[in-house]
Amino acid sequence: MIRSFGKYFSSTRPVYDGKRNMYTREPLPIGREKMEFEVTLPGDSAVERQFTVTVKWAGQVSLSTLEDAMEGRVRQVPFEAVQAMDVILRHLPSLKYTPVGRSFFSPPAQPHQAPQQHGQYHMESKLGGGREVWFGFHQSVRPSQWKMMLNIDGTYISATAFYRSMPVIEFVAEVLELPVQALTERRALSDAQRVKFTKEIRGLKIEITHCGTMRRKYRVCNVTRRPAQTQTFPLQLETGQTIECTVAKYFYDKYRIQLKYPHLPCLQVGQEQKHTYLPPEVCHVVPGQRCIKKLTDTQTSTMIKATARSAPEREREIASLV
Repeated sequence: MIRSFGKYFSSTRPVYDGKRNMYTREPLPIGREKMEFEVTLPGDSAVERQFTVTVKWAGQVSLSTLEDAMEGRVRQVPFEAVQAMDVILRHLPSLKYTPVGRSFFSPPAQPHQAPQQHGQYHMESKLGGGREVWFGFHQSVRPSQWKMMLNIDGTYISATAFYRSMPVIEFVAEVLELPVQALTERRALSDAQRVKFTKEIRGLKIEITHCGTMRRKYRVCNVTRRPAQTQTFPLQLETGQTIECTVAKYFYDKYRIQLKYPHLPCLQVGQEQKHTYLPPEVCHVVPGQRCIKKLTDTQTSTMIKATARSAPEREREIASLV
């Protein structure tokens, strides 16, 4: 919106709290009038999404009242001013990191990245099962007896589990604790393996990789019982006739893709009643998805070891974040 309507926002430096409040350093040129802006954003598919954003004046936040409170001229600290300061100082971290509640997390460094490029990293970040450790920090603005303080809470320099951004084929192998090569042996998954994989991937967002630059995203709702070579769905032909077609045949006829893993089950995505099936080999786990499922004992042990750092290490991490 700021890029599209620069004449209204370019000089006001707006910040947004992610909900319904926007703060600017000076009044917008629209005054106190309500104004609607038509904004186009890229969607999960090639189709762009259009939104109507309504902006209206809500009130003025005075930082002078905050200064009066800090210097003892008034007893009550103005909550609105503290909230505005908090939003202002959280705006940039929200763009650089992944917010989780009041904390911010960043992914582990890749081999070609320098540590300072992405925040805090540790060499051993993989937890297994398609999960990895992300490190984060808790930030808040708090009034003190004589001035405002930016609190980077050392007790919250912590770690949490995220799903690794990886090809779904590799995800299958990690969840089932198999080498990827074992999945090429043309053996169907056992019921126990399929159930284990389903529990882990259901609810995750994936993106397709077989349509060039169009990386459409979907949310997984289930995993099929049958493999791609026998799993069918109703396909409507150009003549209007509807036939049952296997997923493997459809991908060969439509995209000229000969599936390497036709013996593996498909991901069912979107709404279950729409019968949208995708072979795992054309899917990739979308980055930045927090794992809210229970960790295994081994993963928990790895997490504890990853967060055990000395006081000097924590001090250096906090200093690098400020």
